[in-house]
Amino acid sequence: MLFKDVLGLEHIKSHLVSTAESGRVAHAQLFIGNEGTGTLPMAIAYAQYLLCKNTNGENHGENEICNVKCNSLSHPDLHFAFPVSNSDKIKSHAVSDNFLEDWRLFVKEQPYGNLFDWYRHIGIEKKQGQIGVDEAQDVVKKLSLKSYEGGYKILVIWMAEKMNIAASNKLLKLIEEPPAKTVLLLVAEDEEQIINTIRSRCQILHFPPLAESAIAEALIKNGLQESEANSIAHEANGNFNKALDLMNKDSEDLVFERWFVQWVRSAFKAKGNKAAIQELILWSDEVAKTGREVQKQFLNYCLRAIRQALLLNYNVDELVYLKIHVEKFDLSKFAPFVHENNIEQIVEELEKAIFHVERNGNSKIIFTDLSIKLTRLLHAKAA
Repeated sequence: MLFKDVLGLEHIKSHLVSTAESGRVAHAQLFIGNEGTGTLPMAIAYAQYLLCKNTNGENHGENEICNVKCNSLSHPDLHFAFPVSNSDKIKSHAVSDNFLEDWRLFVKEQPYGNLFDWYRHIGIEKKQGQIGVDEAQDVVKKLSLKSYEGGYKILVIWMAEKMNIAASNKLLKLIEEPPAKTVLLLVAEDEEQIINTIRSRCQILHFPPLAESAIAEALIKNGLQESEANSIAHEANGNFNKALDLMNKDSEDLVFERWFVQWVRSAFKAKGNKAAIQELILWSDEVAKTGREVQKQFLNYCLRAIRQALLLNYNVDELVYLKIHVEKFDLSKFAPFVHENNIEQIVEELEKAIFHVERNGNSKIIFTDLSIKLTRLLHAKAA
């Protein structure tokens, strides 16, 4: 994947090229960006630039064989680590090497894909993957060897925040004292979840949301009419993965918005209404049957929807990108029920629910408790 294949982000491409051309390549770099902003494609393009000694124009020339290897993610000096879990295919001690063929296909088909897309791709969507100590041991072993082709050895750690403490501590020594010509590229969405001792030793590069114009242009190249491309680009809010999902009508948000609407409608009816309380309990049962990654994704969607409703309520329409496609549901009519007297408590309860889901709490209890609290909070009076 060459730099020209990565959507937008010209200033980041320029920075990476200049550091490579001047020989100032940091041995540990942390690419931070939200889903769909191109952190993984950029890391792979940068690795290819270094491994193949590409020039500013990225002409293949004598490096054609190297570029072919990198394009297929089969270069012997390009290594990957990413979250995995035991599955029907791998019964124990799962590590990234067990899923390399799946990974190559995933990156080819969904280079901007998110963590749930990856879990679904390898059939572990009901589990919570991680980068564990077995992975860290593999990485240390690989990078202690000399490079096959005499140049750089590069490790891309995707979703680096999924490293557990044991793996983080094992990799810390490698980051502190890397072998010669070894580059570690950590790619993450949540900087705060990476331990401080690793963060402080990395050169950090923050990726902004992609420009609407860049997303719309890419969607038009994918066959959309300009008006529809512009509408989807706005709704995607800088997330190219979401834009592609909306284009293909395959976005998990389309499912989440139905759950969200059913949830808030039941919550509105539930005050002093036993039948509606039963609806909320049944709704909680249904959501609790899904995998924990799906539950976390849904709760994060709820956080976005609630914040967007608040912006609508306070007439900051230019910052509102969310569209809810459920029939007879108008976000602007819901917005007045989200205000200064309940927004903090609603957000706090949603974040607590995410915390408990991550720690394997009883999902049925978590969602039932959250539903009852939401009922009370949505009926709170504005100041």
